[in-house]
Amino acid sequence: MKSRAYRWVAWLLFLIAAVIAISCFSLLVGSSSIPFKNIVDVVLRREPCAEYSIIFDVRLPRILLAFAIGGSLSLAGVILQGMFRNPLVEPYTLGISGGAAIGVCLNIVFRLSNSLGVLSLPVCGFLGALSVVVLVYTLSVKRGILKIQGLLLTGVMISFISSSLIMLIMAVSRTEDLHGIVFWIMGSLEEPNNALILLSLGVSIIGLTVSYLFCIKLNALALGEEEAIHLGINVEKSKRFLFIIASLLTGFSVSVVGIIGFVGLVIPHCMRMLVGRDHRILLISSFLGGASFLIASDTLARTVIAPVELPVGVITGLVGGSVFVYVLTRRQILPKGK
Repeated sequence: MKSRAYRWVAWLLFLIAAVIAISCFSLLVGSSSIPFKNIVDVVLRREPCAEYSIIFDVRLPRILLAFAIGGSLSLAGVILQGMFRNPLVEPYTLGISGGAAIGVCLNIVFRLSNSLGVLSLPVCGFLGALSVVVLVYTLSVKRGILKIQGLLLTGVMISFISSSLIMLIMAVSRTEDLHGIVFWIMGSLEEPNNALILLSLGVSIIGLTVSYLFCIKLNALALGEEEAIHLGINVEKSKRFLFIIASLLTGFSVSVVGIIGFVGLVIPHCMRMLVGRDHRILLISSFLGGASFLIASDTLARTVIAPVELPVGVITGLVGGSVFVYVLTRRQILPKGK
């Protein structure tokens, strides 16, 4: 027991150190590199200058947002994979991202930002995601029982319908609106509103805290619903709360930064390989791992062809997809070629 506790503490310290190291590296690099000594001087003096503006107005907000969104998406992935007992389920499987994308597309097409302000974009995205959550939940509840397989199939179908509606909106959109839709769909951490960044941090921390109340229940659900009932778990109540937590984390994340794929799919798998399947350590480890991964991906997106910036969703797709195929092949889940 003690050896397992020591092992968990060691992994947590390592992951915290990784987040700090990657964040510091992200502050240093970019189209304008800043030596570490200069960063220390700027932070201590806090006098307005070009380097001060780059650090506190550009890079630090992106790091904080990447920390919040990466942690939220990875946490949602762990919760959903634990609920469904399916390693291929991710936060976007249930169609939540499609609902958010439709809300944002309608906002862009009808130019609501001009009359309602910049915050109307994430608000419309969140309302779209929330609408899909309510729809999927309503269609999947039969006589007070949340059907897990029905929930998954309904979410997948709504995701396909949402994709078709998005393509329809793009087909009839003006050229300037089409650019905004495509850029949002690819995902970006360039968020100028500091209040929204702080709200994202708050939502992610609250989501992590609340999900920890269900870590034992997730361990029981991993054994199967019948076994969880025998262990004294209120399965239906737990499934509802877990679905709501994962949906709200996903909906808020997508509404703020767009669709950033593979974070909620790849990171939980990697963390299971490192720290094990116990959700008492898996939840916090996945949160920190997702935060590190998205900060590193955003840094790569900013620097790989600087001064041109790539959408961070492109980097997470390429890197995350490659890592996922490698992990599955190594664990012999996918058939190896002869």
